[in-house]
Amino acid sequence: MKRNRRAFLKLSGLAGIGLAATPAMVSCSGAGTPEQESALGHIRKQAMQSHAQAFNMSGYAAPKMDRVRVAFIGVGNRGAAAVERLSYIEGVSIVALCDIREERTKVAEARIKRPGHKPQLYGGKAEDWRQVCERDDIDLVYICTHWELHAPIALYAMEQGKHVAVEIPAATTVEDCWKLVETSERTRRHCVILENCCYDFFELLTLNLVRQGFFGELIHGEGAYIHDIMDSFFDREKRYDLWRLKENTRRNGNLYPTHGLGPICQAMDINRGDCMDYMVSMASNDFMIGAAAKEKLAEDPSYQPYIGDNIRGNMNTSIIRTKRGRTIMLQHDVTSPRPYSRIHLLSGTKGTAQKYPLPGRISNSHTGWLDEAEVSALEAQHTPPLVRKLGELAREIGGHGGMDFLMDWRLIDCLRNGLPVDMDVYDAASWSVVSPLSEWSVANGSQPIPVPDFTGGSWKTNQPVDISLTAGGTTQVISA
Repeated sequence: MKRNRRAFLKLSGLAGIGLAATPAMVSCSGAGTPEQESALGHIRKQAMQSHAQAFNMSGYAAPKMDRVRVAFIGVGNRGAAAVERLSYIEGVSIVALCDIREERTKVAEARIKRPGHKPQLYGGKAEDWRQVCERDDIDLVYICTHWELHAPIALYAMEQGKHVAVEIPAATTVEDCWKLVETSERTRRHCVILENCCYDFFELLTLNLVRQGFFGELIHGEGAYIHDIMDSFFDREKRYDLWRLKENTRRNGNLYPTHGLGPICQAMDINRGDCMDYMVSMASNDFMIGAAAKEKLAEDPSYQPYIGDNIRGNMNTSIIRTKRGRTIMLQHDVTSPRPYSRIHLLSGTKGTAQKYPLPGRISNSHTGWLDEAEVSALEAQHTPPLVRKLGELAREIGGHGGMDFLMDWRLIDCLRNGLPVDMDVYDAASWSVVSPLSEWSVANGSQPIPVPDFTGGSWKTNQPVDISLTAGGTTQVISA
């Protein structure tokens, strides 16, 4: 017995030495691993910054404008579809189209569906977007470039007095997330993140059910982006300058968190009653991208830059805890041959909802899901006014089943009626910052890292997103 006890104490001592040798865990209060002792220390240093709010952009209503003059920067892919969608909306003037590939601007112009738009085309030069932002006849700059340019263009456009709408993620570094917040507050220009999944019909239904108390108090949410798009990484036509391959071979984390995160944050009133506190992230090894890059390298030496040690792992799982004690799980995998799923799960004290990879389901007990008739009854009672007003027309016009059009229409209607936007700069920053924070956590043994409070504490009093259409809703649509 004594011998066993001595052995146990010896092992315990060794374990203690091992624990002492590991980096200290990071607490949300700021104590923990010194930046110089951790990998990617600059990320944690920026995450630890505080913010004295210069002006609260949450709930801010910019002066209304009857006509919204729009410039699109980046129309090679998603931007061209956005040009078409906005051309259906009353009160929109498309005044400029810009892309590094000049021929793409002509293709985008051809997608305009309503007369009266005469956009000037900019293309062929890397800095053309600056000229666009400097024009004095533009109210909104709509940004659909590759990720690296999202924040620089948004910042420059706000400095030039323009509102901006920026594709996801709004920024790829913590530093740029802070810059977006500070610039939006100083210039009082909206910086809207174009998270279309917040306007998916099921997500909007569950958001309204949350507001009606159907789920009770929310406890947990899950979101994901699981979508096999690896072939496109190596397609120079689909990905200008192979930009997405670059992102996935240089950064190891959840690079695309907002599809799953955005709707959960709105349901949990993140930045408007609750706030993300800290997170951890874990990544699998890469089992696919590196091997594919080596196959390409055997045929083409230009793929040499994509051979390295920091390739993103196939599956990333990140977990976030909020100030009010809720949890959020996010997953990211864009290479494995799995069925598409962006998981939308809300779990509360009285009920649960989940969509993906199967169709949307709702439950109010542990015994199983409500049947089709019961769900139809909930839809009939709780479908939000936005979907009742424009749902069928949005499906007709399109954009991921209509949610893209709902997003665009809602933004324009808010600007035309002088209403607060649904997704403000604090959402843009906090939803996007998960990406670099996940990189730090993965690189440091899945240690926790604080999520910055970009609202400077105003999340405690900011009001939830208004989806009632009690104000606005006046903008008309020319039917497709």
